[in-house]
Amino acid sequence: MSEMMVKEMEEISLGHTKKEKEMESGRSFLLVDENESLQVRDEGQFLQKLGCRETDTIKVISIFGNTGDGKSHTLNHVLFEGEEVFATSPSQTSCTVGVWAAFDPHLGVVALDTEGLLGAATQQNRRMRLLLKVLAVSDVVIYRTRAERLHNDMFQFLGSASAAYLRHFTPELRALSSRCGLDVPLSNLGPAVIVFQETSRTQLLGHDNCGSGQADTLLQKRFHDLNQSTEAFSSVQYVGTQTITPPTDYSQLLVTVRQQVKNTATRAPRPPAIVFSALQALSDRFCGEISDDKITLYSFFPDEYFTCPSVCLSCRMRCKHRMNHQKDGVPHMADGLCQYAHQYNNKVLICKRCYEGGREVIVVPKTSASADNPWLGLAKYAWSGYVLECASCGIIYRSRQYWIGNQDPESSVVRPEVKHVWQGSDSFQTDNQNAAQRVLDGVNYVIQSVSGYSTGPTKAVTAWLTDQVAPPYWRPNTEITECHGCKKEFEEAERKHHCRSCGEGFCQACSTHTMPVPERGWGSAPVRVCDACHRHGGTSSSGQVAQMEPKNLVARRVTEVAQSTLDMISTAVDYPLCFVKGVARPDYWVPDHEITECHQCKRTFTPNIPKHHCRGCGQGVCGNCSTRSLPVPSHGWDHPVRVCDGCAERRSSL
Repeated sequence: MSEMMVKEMEEISLGHTKKEKEMESGRSFLLVDENESLQVRDEGQFLQKLGCRETDTIKVISIFGNTGDGKSHTLNHVLFEGEEVFATSPSQTSCTVGVWAAFDPHLGVVALDTEGLLGAATQQNRRMRLLLKVLAVSDVVIYRTRAERLHNDMFQFLGSASAAYLRHFTPELRALSSRCGLDVPLSNLGPAVIVFQETSRTQLLGHDNCGSGQADTLLQKRFHDLNQSTEAFSSVQYVGTQTITPPTDYSQLLVTVRQQVKNTATRAPRPPAIVFSALQALSDRFCGEISDDKITLYSFFPDEYFTCPSVCLSCRMRCKHRMNHQKDGVPHMADGLCQYAHQYNNKVLICKRCYEGGREVIVVPKTSASADNPWLGLAKYAWSGYVLECASCGIIYRSRQYWIGNQDPESSVVRPEVKHVWQGSDSFQTDNQNAAQRVLDGVNYVIQSVSGYSTGPTKAVTAWLTDQVAPPYWRPNTEITECHGCKKEFEEAERKHHCRSCGEGFCQACSTHTMPVPERGWGSAPVRVCDACHRHGGTSSSGQVAQMEPKNLVARRVTEVAQSTLDMISTAVDYPLCFVKGVARPDYWVPDHEITECHQCKRTFTPNIPKHHCRGCGQGVCGNCSTRSLPVPSHGWDHPVRVCDGCAERRSSL
């Protein structure tokens, strides 16, 4: 490119900048630029640039139309007696880019001059959405056309604008009017539309019939024939003028505009701050990139201009909420069913009772309930299998709750559902992806603690397992606090003994005797009994009916609980630990093969220095740098788990 061409382009650019500065120094100012960005920072600056007071009440007039049809010129003559408040130019370059505003104190209106349709703007999709925002805050809309015959594009534009206004902007404007306490909500009745046509050779609409009412009827018929609705507009009027010899006669348009401004039956004047707040609210809600492929010939305002651009990672379905809805705490949502994708693990289990009650509570398999300590939880896992716990209903399922006839949870207590997966919204995935690792952590807890367990947790597990295999007439260990014979309270480490005859709990000194108790299902072999039952030759409660339990059922219970425990421990030990961890590893964990040194102290890992994953950041750390245990709710760990020293210091962000 030659230096002369570069110089000419710089001069053109400087010329535009100079022109904008000149306009800013006049009565009009740039309100919104071509990128949909408000150029006024607050209500105070908005009032200052308009030149009106906070106590004034105003209406808003905006003008639309194709580039070159004289929109700015029309506003200057109708509202400002020909003064060039809005810039006009005979050049090919559009002199209005974005939205410009000016205040007319005589009519008490704010005039908004918009960029023309069918122009050479680079951001046509954004410009169309900007035009609809202007229409949404307007009381009177003038559609200016110099076409000799009304084109279908005008009807398509206004019909699409009406539909988009009702679908996307009405809720926002209704909420705004409610917050501001307006007597007539902005969303109840849309703006009044005036179609202003100027011809030079063609007769005006309704020329063959007297009265403007006939022209309005013909206009509505044309909308109907093109399958377009104007439901969002309070009225649609036609004003025409034939200009054989300039200048243009704007008198009839001025009369119609004044009538609409003075008409307060539908839309009353309001403080300028309300206008600014409405435009600001719409700008905040409906902003963002729009793909150029959304522009079609007869779709001026497609839903993609105003709805969330996020799509489901699994089924590629688009979110149905409006743009930027997450600012209000509204999660993504899409209509229709999603498809399961293994990499996203997007099948969840929902508590059926809560679902029938109108709530959606997701449950995940865990080794133990939230109220169980690790030892007791593992004992229950070995005996009764994994648990499904609902935050509202508590424990709703155990996989081996009964010896035979265990139902599948999906047919009894939970409702399976395939969820949509959104970028950055993986709250439900966290629980599902961590479920396998949490089961593995429970097993590892016991494996690592076998050599150093204490009496307390061991006795708790023993007591619980005893209750699970105990005959129904035995008093549960949790209810035994003192010896039934001598009434001495049990110490923490003291063992409780059950009399096989009466089923009560006794200390060692009060249950030294043995004798056969066949009536209780113990066969002919001598078993432990209390002193009182030994003295009386049987149960001390003479009137009690013996509750028999088949001997083979007792044996089966004892055998199954032992086998379950052994199978669980041996399976976890026999499989290579790296394989088990690889299968259960959550997505945010750094893979083992990528970890060569501790993330905290940078010490190189060797076979003698095991790798540990921090449940907070997912990095690999050594044992010395991960001595703390804390809950990590952001990743689905609702109980204390291993974290590195760095995450432990930032505990508030876990």
